Amino acid sequence: MTVTSVTVGGRWRSSDEDDKERRPSKLSGNAPLVIAHGGFSGLFPDSSEAAYQFAGQDSLANVIFWCDVQLTKDAAGVCAPNLNLANNTDISSIFPNQNNTYSVNGVSIQGWFSVDFTLKELASVNLIQGVFSRPNKFDGVFPVVTVNVIPQFSPPGLWLNVEHDVFFTQRNLSMRSFVLSVFKSTIVDYVSSREVNFLKGLVARLPTGTKLIYRFLGQNDVDPSINQTYGSLLSNLTFIKTFASGILVPKSYIWPVDASLYLLPHTTLVSDAHKAGLEVFASDFANDASFAYDFSFDPVAESLSFIDNGNFTVDGMLSDFPITQSEAIACFAHIGKNVTGQESPLVISSKGASGDFPGCTDLAYQGAISDGVDILDCPVQMTKDGIAICLGSINLLDSTLVAQSPFSNLTTTISELGISNGIFTFSLTWSQIQTLRPAISNPYANYRLARDPKYKIAGKFMTLSEFLVLAKNASSVSGVLISIEDAAYLAEYQGLDVTDVVLDTLQNASLSTQKVMIQSTNSSVLTKLKKESNYELIYVVDENIGGADNSSITEIKTFASAVVVSKSSVFTDNVEYLTSMTNVVQMLQAFQLKVFVQIFRNEFVSQAWDFFSDATVEINSYVMGAGINGVVTEFPGTAARYKKNRCLGLGSKTPNYMTPVLPGSLYQLIPPTELPPAEAPNPLLTELEVVEAPLPPVAILAPPPANSNSSNQATPPTKSNAQLEVVSSVVPSFLALLIATLALF
Repeated sequence: MTVTSVTVGGRWRSSDEDDKERRPSKLSGNAPLVIAHGGFSGLFPDSSEAAYQFAGQDSLANVIFWCDVQLTKDAAGVCAPNLNLANNTDISSIFPNQNNTYSVNGVSIQGWFSVDFTLKELASVNLIQGVFSRPNKFDGVFPVVTVNVIPQFSPPGLWLNVEHDVFFTQRNLSMRSFVLSVFKSTIVDYVSSREVNFLKGLVARLPTGTKLIYRFLGQNDVDPSINQTYGSLLSNLTFIKTFASGILVPKSYIWPVDASLYLLPHTTLVSDAHKAGLEVFASDFANDASFAYDFSFDPVAESLSFIDNGNFTVDGMLSDFPITQSEAIACFAHIGKNVTGQESPLVISSKGASGDFPGCTDLAYQGAISDGVDILDCPVQMTKDGIAICLGSINLLDSTLVAQSPFSNLTTTISELGISNGIFTFSLTWSQIQTLRPAISNPYANYRLARDPKYKIAGKFMTLSEFLVLAKNASSVSGVLISIEDAAYLAEYQGLDVTDVVLDTLQNASLSTQKVMIQSTNSSVLTKLKKESNYELIYVVDENIGGADNSSITEIKTFASAVVVSKSSVFTDNVEYLTSMTNVVQMLQAFQLKVFVQIFRNEFVSQAWDFFSDATVEINSYVMGAGINGVVTEFPGTAARYKKNRCLGLGSKTPNYMTPVLPGSLYQLIPPTELPPAEAPNPLLTELEVVEAPLPPVAILAPPPANSNSSNQATPPTKSNAQLEVVSSVVPSFLALLIATLALF
């Protein structure tokens, strides 16, 4: 068996995982490099001092600092990602009347250009975030950085990128002369350009150890120095080898995607280039940009596809978030499939793998099992004919296309449930619900982040009995979690005893080797179950809390062994910046209560800026920083992979990219004038909020009318003697149905 290597902290470490005989060697024989694009430009303004220093602190020890070189009127070199400085500086407000229009590679561009300003003039200009979806709280804080200042940031390596040599030459500025002058005082590891002739002009004067890299743009774009398309040059790698050591290509050159953002088969570019003696670097890695649905919004998974796919490994990755590629290379690459990982945290699914499939469907549950989930969950709802099913909400509008079904006329407002214009599971029989199409959840549709459209209405719903059979047959699943909500309402107003149905179903399932956990936000449900079963009971706190008094925790301890709290109950934030960590976890654990946290999602907009748009960083901070016992997640694959992380358990030797974030560290960097108003602290959980009235007896309801068995009709809830105020919609609200339908897509 051939022994290959993986990196830890920038150095090789041999490993003997079971799949290494499939791994090809890299051209250089070294670990892939992480190139920090303008530093940590996904968080701070590109090419700012903070971006470079942050990249150096939270990346691999041999991270390479990337600088896009632009020349000023007096031939000084500055780092800026675009010719048009208005894209990432405040120059338009400093020099409002000094904009210009230039032809750049045949395209007319209007803006503010470095060639129109001296270095002294640019000293009054500050950097801003050039991507509008990224944090802007650090705009105007950091000055423009010159190339000769970068060595002061102690870069492990330096990469100079020259995009527009032809443009500068047309303005009587020599980029070649500038780069040669840098060589005299600074060690430059890489120089890249998208222009062949510029690189050729450096070959004869290249210092030992400096590599030239030819940068490819879009295949139909043209290299202005030789007037050839990059697509045509791609087929002539032997020509590239005559003047360059490697190539830098958009990641889509290696893993193309189709028009619907699904991966196509990988190309042979990496192996072809390696055969030609060229290193291959991939660009365009950004955690907050769209990438293939195949990666489930997980940027670590995307990076691993370029370095750990069994067929090839790129020599480096150019990223706006270098911490992610650092994790992928050092902590997750080439981990054998049979590695079990650490015991904590417990990975608990939320409606199965509901980030990839419609929740609580057979596909979602099978996906979660395949992902390596520990605990498979079923939120129980009751049908009209008394069957317990798995569904994320009692309101069918939340997770099905019932609004487009023959049952769309059953909209009802139930004030006790706090739901207006809903269609409820207890209004339909199980056979009727089976006719409904499921709908994938899209919690961030407002951000134009849609979950996998291929599966948006795929899968079948399951009864609790079917769910338990599936879980029982999945040997990798260590237990099941049953959620019970609305038990008091169902008993009093629908004549349905959900707790007894769940207990009977569990007894019939005979789960002898798997643990059974039951959770609820209602303490009376758990109190009843405590008397009638030996299952592990979990109390769900359904509000953000800042702590809990001893009496409330003591009360919880009487009926539960674990507590589920929200993410915001652990880390508080203000405008998406973490401000502090509460003592909620420590307080609960002091009473021997396990603490699970919900809900983890992979979409970057679900995470505070401190987590760098990386779900792995977020999970690590809750586990290693806050010490939680389990994560409740819609993407169990990400959490299950985290547990196999080889960078865990290293104590003081834990690398920075796997160190928990420090709440408040970014918030403190925000200028006082940009700080948002302080927010009120989360309230304490009190005993009064925990203790609830016992469950009411199950009502005996009058039998439904004789004609109620029609396949497309169901009766609305029946009033009890308590005279629950129920408003039944005779004519359904068209607007409510329309909104409910559109929200699913």
